[in-house]
Order: sequence, then C-alpha cells, then structure tokens
Amino acid sequence: MIKSTIAALAAAPLFAGAAMAGPYVNVEANAGLTGSDYVGTVTEAHVGYEGKLSDTVSGYAQLGPALVTPSGGDADVELSGKIGVNIAATDKLGVYGEYWLLTGGEVDNLTSNFKLGLKYAF
Repeated sequence: MIKSTIAALAAAPLFAGAAMAGPYVNVEANAGLTGSDYVGTVTEAHVGYEGKLSDTVSGYAQLGPALVTPSGGDADVELSGKIGVNIAATDKLGVYGEYWLLTGGEVDNLTSNFKLGLKYAF
C-alpha cells in the first residue's frame, strides 16, 4: 500500500494541467515466450487519464497493480505504469511512443521498456 501511494504521488505531476481530462480503466495480459517455451504472464489493471495536449498531440498516463505469474514460480503483485504520446503527423500518419515500467520489489530492480512506432490509416 505504501509503495502504491508513493508511486501515485510521484506520478501526480503527469496528471496536472488542463490537458489531461479523460479517465479510463485498462486491463491487459502479456504472456512471454523464449523460443517456444512459455516463461510467464504479467496481468495489469490500470487506471489512467488521456487527453489532447495540442491540436495534433494527445497523451496518456496509467498506473496500477500487476500480477506477475512466472512459469513454475510463485505469483507476485508489483506496481506497473505507462505514459505515452500520439502525434498526428498528417491526416493519415501518426507517430506514437510509450514508456512502460514494472517494479521488482525495489526501485533498483525496475523493469522498463520504450515503444516507438508509426501508424498509417488507409
């Protein structure tokens, strides 16, 4: 509980300002494989906010518990979150980026990744 409170307070500046306005809930399960071997699943239950930052840019931030279930191991609950941005480069082309994090029991054991991509609508 204390870890969740500290993380929520640390993320509070991300929600400040008039740009972030739409709350949502996101539940997502990600299973991992190494070759054809199943290594585990992370199931996240996030509460988030999204909204327009400008005419062409929107952003979001979400935070919540993550059930980490390794193959053959004991399940554990950690804290995970995401922040991201979507940029409308043209009417049909969008650019997006996302930063994801998962605690590992301590701040020095943090797992994270970045995602960057393009989306073209026909």
